Amino acid sequence: MVVGDGVLTPAISVLSSVSGLQVTEEKLTNGEVLLIACVILVGLFALQHCGTHKVAFIFAPVVIIWLVSIFSIGLYNTLHWNPKIVRAFSPHYIIKFFSENGKDGWISLGGILLSITGTEAMFADLGHFTALSIRLAFAFVIYPCLVVQYMGQAAFLSKNPKSIPKSFYDSIPDPVFWPIFVIATLAAIVGSQAVITATFSIIKQCHALGCFPRVKVVHTSKHIYGQIYIPEINWILMVLTLAITIGFRDTTIIGNAYGLACMTVMFITTFLMALVTIFVWQKSVLLAAAFLFFFWFIEGVYLSSAFIKVPQGGWVPLVLSFIFMIIMYVWHYGTRKKYTFDLHNKVSLKWLLGLGPSLGIVRVPGIGLIYSELATGVPAIFSHFVTNLPAFHNVLVFVCVKSVPVPYVSPEERFLIGRICPRPYRMYRCIVRYGYKDIQRDNGDFENQLIQSIAEFIQMEAVEPQFSSSESSSFDGRMAVISTRTLESSSSLIVSEQEDVGVSNSIQSGKSLTLQSLRSIYDEENPQIRRRHVRFDLPPNSMMDPAVREELMDLIRAKEAGVAYILGHSYVKARRSSSILKKLVIDTGYSFLRKNCRGPAVALNIPHISLIEVGMIYYV
Repeated sequence: MVVGDGVLTPAISVLSSVSGLQVTEEKLTNGEVLLIACVILVGLFALQHCGTHKVAFIFAPVVIIWLVSIFSIGLYNTLHWNPKIVRAFSPHYIIKFFSENGKDGWISLGGILLSITGTEAMFADLGHFTALSIRLAFAFVIYPCLVVQYMGQAAFLSKNPKSIPKSFYDSIPDPVFWPIFVIATLAAIVGSQAVITATFSIIKQCHALGCFPRVKVVHTSKHIYGQIYIPEINWILMVLTLAITIGFRDTTIIGNAYGLACMTVMFITTFLMALVTIFVWQKSVLLAAAFLFFFWFIEGVYLSSAFIKVPQGGWVPLVLSFIFMIIMYVWHYGTRKKYTFDLHNKVSLKWLLGLGPSLGIVRVPGIGLIYSELATGVPAIFSHFVTNLPAFHNVLVFVCVKSVPVPYVSPEERFLIGRICPRPYRMYRCIVRYGYKDIQRDNGDFENQLIQSIAEFIQMEAVEPQFSSSESSSFDGRMAVISTRTLESSSSLIVSEQEDVGVSNSIQSGKSLTLQSLRSIYDEENPQIRRRHVRFDLPPNSMMDPAVREELMDLIRAKEAGVAYILGHSYVKARRSSSILKKLVIDTGYSFLRKNCRGPAVALNIPHISLIEVGMIYYV
């Protein structure tokens, strides 16, 4: 429904604001108004990649001028046309309205709720502000301005009932019509921008929680952390918005769809707030139930009246939400089935211990980073790789990137480092944790931070007794949070930075000339990815344990020889005994989404020059 809101808000906001041109330009046809609205919408979506930070300085003045304008016009109309309209504040009139109109009065609530949804659209991304500022703005600025404006329109309509279709623009005094029209159009763009940004944020969070296919997330601001842009979603929203604008051409029909979408979002948000009251704020169930049923009664009256409008356009958000729900369900179901397969087909730790430190294969210089979704155990991709190619790197690191159900993870708590098998095996595990609002940027420091974290773990393991257990059963699962400090502050290794690519190539002397040439070409073709070339050395500390010193030296030599990224290229298929529905979901739906979304290597910012993909078939 939030995605549906992101589609409908630009359509109804821009079309309704542009339609005001017909008040003064009566020769302007509906088709010409539609064309102007479509041009504005295309421009709005086409400029999303620039980010809002470049024009955000005009948002606050536009909103303030807009609120002052509608307050002034509402006050003028009230005093000029019918000052007695202030009596409508009395509850007596709402009771009289429903008693006289009955069912028709209840149905009319489906249109009245649009006066509520306007505030939500304009301030959809209020996550950037404090709760106090939100309360003050709504209670003392927005609410009074809206009430006075609607009161002024009611006073105007009491004397001009024929102006109902365009009551707002008809009620504007002629001398200020064009300034108000301009500010109304700008306010519509600001409100649309807010909802589009909120849609990007929701999609990003759904993806982080494993409920949406991988998409490209672009961080558009260096200073404001939450400003992102998702190209695929942006163009989908634009196509859907234009289709609805051109298809319906009527703000009344679009308003029916818009009202149902917003009211459903409010209804579900109230339910989620009740859950937050119980599980996050640790309040009593009775308090949460009282809150839930009080607001559900009010929202339920509006929502039920909005459902009456389903045949008159209200079906649009239902169809959109159904489509996106199917996409999210198919992706989540396929991802969970794939994870379950990995979980049930892990390599036995006893089998690895039985092979000895060499693992029964040739150990070549370098570091192998094996990406897997498993936080424990050795994934089947490793045994599949060494079975077909019996050689692997001296140092093995099983990397698991996890999204945790918190907004942000601080850099000091991002890396969890552990060991797999005894020390001679040189096998480690790294769990990299991100919050659902974190942006995984490719700043070129991941390899260096990983080496630094492993070195810190090796030293910590030597001095802390809880990490010195020799029991084989405890080798997989003993992990520690390693603070990701700056490279210059590393206490385990001496860091010297080399900015020159040529110097870096001389450092990585273990690579062949062909690989060095490919790396140079890759760096030239991707100048925007300027990776830091760092050399690690051991500090001149004679008190260091010889075994620890030897392990750190092996780690440094492996880093100088090069880092390879090993990733599974999975083909998920349903078993032959599966039901027709499961085959349709896995073989058709999930396969289509996996082939058309961003690849895991791109999503994880893995340099393709160092990537090795291992094909595997998952029968789920």
